[in-house]
Amino acid sequence: MKKYIKASYLLSIIVLISCNKDFLNYEPQGVLSSENVATAENAEALVVAAYAGIANDEMIGPLTNQWVYGSVRSDDAYKGGGGRGDVDVVDRYEQYNLTIADYGDWMTPRTWTNFYKAISRANFALSVINDIPEADYSNKTIRTAELRFLRGHCHFMLKLMFNKIPYITETLSQEEILQTSNDLSNEDLWNTIADDFIFAYNNLPQSQDQVGRANKNAAAAYLAKLRLYQAYEQNETHAVTNINQARLQEVIDYADDVIASLESDYGNNFLDGFDNGPESIWAAQFSINDGTEVGRVSFVTGLNSPHGTGLYGCCGFHMASQNMVNAFKTDGNGLPLLDSFNNSDIFNSIDGSGNAPLSAGITLDPRIDHTVGIPGRPFKYKNTVNVTGDMIYKFSWARDPGVYGYFGNMKEQQSPDCSCYVKEGPFVGTSKNVDFIRYADVLLFKAEALIQLGQYGAATSIINQVRLRAAASTSRSIAAGASDVYNIGTYPAFPSKEYALKALKFERRLEFGMEGPRFYDLVRWGEAATVLNAYLAVEKTKRDFLSNALFTAGRDEYYPIPQREIDFTAGLYNQNPGY
Repeated sequence: MKKYIKASYLLSIIVLISCNKDFLNYEPQGVLSSENVATAENAEALVVAAYAGIANDEMIGPLTNQWVYGSVRSDDAYKGGGGRGDVDVVDRYEQYNLTIADYGDWMTPRTWTNFYKAISRANFALSVINDIPEADYSNKTIRTAELRFLRGHCHFMLKLMFNKIPYITETLSQEEILQTSNDLSNEDLWNTIADDFIFAYNNLPQSQDQVGRANKNAAAAYLAKLRLYQAYEQNETHAVTNINQARLQEVIDYADDVIASLESDYGNNFLDGFDNGPESIWAAQFSINDGTEVGRVSFVTGLNSPHGTGLYGCCGFHMASQNMVNAFKTDGNGLPLLDSFNNSDIFNSIDGSGNAPLSAGITLDPRIDHTVGIPGRPFKYKNTVNVTGDMIYKFSWARDPGVYGYFGNMKEQQSPDCSCYVKEGPFVGTSKNVDFIRYADVLLFKAEALIQLGQYGAATSIINQVRLRAAASTSRSIAAGASDVYNIGTYPAFPSKEYALKALKFERRLEFGMEGPRFYDLVRWGEAATVLNAYLAVEKTKRDFLSNALFTAGRDEYYPIPQREIDFTAGLYNQNPGY
């Protein structure tokens, strides 16, 4: 039996911290100080508390699932819900209407605070461990490496969202923290974050006895990811000015160090029972009925289950865009329609039975039916009436189809008869892990680096490996009717670097559709304004609620630094441009 690292909300040595102060005042409060808690036993508990911190999120302060910040903010999805006024702050994210920092925004500032709370947990644990002699604590180096990995993860995610952030370590006093600005250059900040991952890479074992702890494999994958982002050098207005070849080579080297494999079926990544499988490199761990008082269930996507089904709860958020659905079309060779996929819409009409039929002659990448709920097609691989009821996705499951259409999300959902499933009032939670990096990511990181270095021939087999797995992922009940609707092929060769890059970028969208990386990918590539405004120009002819949406280059690539943090530091923090 595998041992899992578990984190209860109640820990024997600390009292969970009040949320009524900014992160700069935040330190785990309890009856013990860092001086008298410096024992190996207490240090182990503090490390567990630090792991809990990276997943102590919620619907209104998300840390793990990026459906708001990375999916709705992109061309993958709409906010959904009961109209634009329902959780209206996410509507403003979707419209790129955040010109005044903190004005009515209660989500990104909470995420900022939640990440810095997690960083504080890691730093507090580090400060305790630093005081324990090696002779008294055999795990000292490994646990230090784990904590630095967790701290690096939090700072990395904050940089993706806010760009300019203060980097806080355990060596800083409270006075020094108050004097720590967010004015590091992009290069210096990336390298500072990388230092934590490099320490983890150099000091962690390849695997750990307890599943869920960071290991050398996860550190290598994260360094590949970080160096890929760092390679795309940006100026002060977020335009990509250079692609650093040395960083790209580091991506390849670290990716080659990762030992993993793809799940045999793409759908396994999104089903309970397959957590910490061969493809999961680094994940937030959740559990249920685990012997703790309250369990460890995620409600971060609690708003997103199908609405009005009698099987789920509410609230119909995170709806796939028509553009996202169209992207899964394939040509006669089973390849994506890289340039013309959005020339016509599929599943864009409802028949008398409430189904969305597919026009004759259109073939699809099967990942569409692992990603999107479509009326008349099986939902979560169930196509019959069973103890949960009829699980064929229905038009009536869309809460506000007149505004947001009727394409639901599927990856973050579990069947209501799953032992992982919990309802609290109308909100749904599950104990399914949330993957931060899976092996398909690592493969495509490497392929991207190879292509940018001009070695696009070597990238062909890597991209095809991902596509072959998708082609083999049709054994579950995913199709409505004949399975010959699926046609997915492999690339024979890339005729040019330009074509190879286009194929790579499209593959990332198909593989990670509605999982959250899309917006960050576009920003990394320096293409956010071009791609998203082109998307809006077409999509707003189909969805009136987008009629005034406009992405402003040089501003909307990042969220504003929360104004309350600028005020708290008496103007020490620099605001991002345009806010």
